[in-house]
Amino acid sequence: ALHEGHIVSAQELTVLLQPVFTQNSRNLILFLQDMLSIDDFTYLNESYSDKKPFQNIQEILQSSPSSLVLPAVDCEATRDLLSFLQESGDWKLTNVTHLDDFQLEVNTSKPNLVVVQLQPLVSGLNEISMLEAITENDKIIGRLTMDLQERGIHFSVIYTAVRPSRISQRTDVVGKLRRQLMATEEEDTLSYPPLNVTTGNTICILFYASNFSLKANSSVFIDLTNATFVRQNVDLSSSHCSDINTTLSLKYTKPVNGISSLEIRFLMSNKFYGSSARNWSTLDSVEIVQDEGKLAKFNVSVISAPAEYSFHCQLVGTSNLYPARLIPSNNEAKNWDVFISRLQIQGFNIENNQFSYASDCTGFFTPGIWMGLVTSIVLLWILAYGIHMIMQLTTNSRFDDPKGPALSVPQTE
Repeated sequence: ALHEGHIVSAQELTVLLQPVFTQNSRNLILFLQDMLSIDDFTYLNESYSDKKPFQNIQEILQSSPSSLVLPAVDCEATRDLLSFLQESGDWKLTNVTHLDDFQLEVNTSKPNLVVVQLQPLVSGLNEISMLEAITENDKIIGRLTMDLQERGIHFSVIYTAVRPSRISQRTDVVGKLRRQLMATEEEDTLSYPPLNVTTGNTICILFYASNFSLKANSSVFIDLTNATFVRQNVDLSSSHCSDINTTLSLKYTKPVNGISSLEIRFLMSNKFYGSSARNWSTLDSVEIVQDEGKLAKFNVSVISAPAEYSFHCQLVGTSNLYPARLIPSNNEAKNWDVFISRLQIQGFNIENNQFSYASDCTGFFTPGIWMGLVTSIVLLWILAYGIHMIMQLTTNSRFDDPKGPALSVPQTE
């Protein structure tokens, strides 16, 4: 029994999973999703009552002789779960990434650990896309478990994610003396550390994003968030650091089916500008190299900061709606769509191995402020015109006295 608000630590999770390793059947299926929260089970089911995104999972929980639901698990514990499972026994490890027409082969003569990488959720967009992705993952879980049951194979299932899909709000209000008007609720700290590039013992590049994904030819979706920040299954050897030019090179091997290699380069420069009498760091361009041949190059707008600062932007990508845009500069770049949320990057003057103060891409005059200013100016103009018209009103110079003779006004006057 877990009290409300308790977060299961890595040590507690080890104790809770011990019955899985002591049972007679040693076939373990790990369904790993990129992000998931316990609130998704309630929120999605109630918001879209006509669909049942977790139908197979709920049926498995009801039919299983034993089950365990943990509302909140530490991200460190889930991130290291696969390593812990591998070290807990002599497993035959099977990684499943491509789920199309996949037939799971299980040799019951030895313990089996099957890791099924479910398709990522389209974060940063609407809940409809998230609902469809979870529904598809639920069908995959139901299909694989039903196949094992029909073949008479005993197994245990773990369904989890590497990070939460819904960031909980801060509840530590004890230390606050009073609430401030128009105060925004702060988000929790980063669920995973930023990616860093070192030169010797010194960190020269820091890179973080809550979502880092691409789409090739408007059809192939590539989510690089887990491979970059969680599992860090990325090659940084081609990155380069200097006081003038810095290149962050991210190389991935077989990120999706059909692409054998993918390299993404962030080219930054540090220059002195006389008008401001200081150095500025600028992200000049972004390059995508597919299969070591096809080069897509993007020019970058609005991504610059004082050289001592890091740069932060809520949305960066190829869409015209994003504050910081990646503009295609060759024909190959037109085949790619890039989506990066909560980007923070720093390639110069890193101190204490952490991000410096962030210069945000959103300026003071946001679209909302401009709309308010224009509306206020129009209303003030209408008010000024009305006051001017009232001030121009005049009274008659002569008045008719009903007790005296009638007032005669000659036409010449």
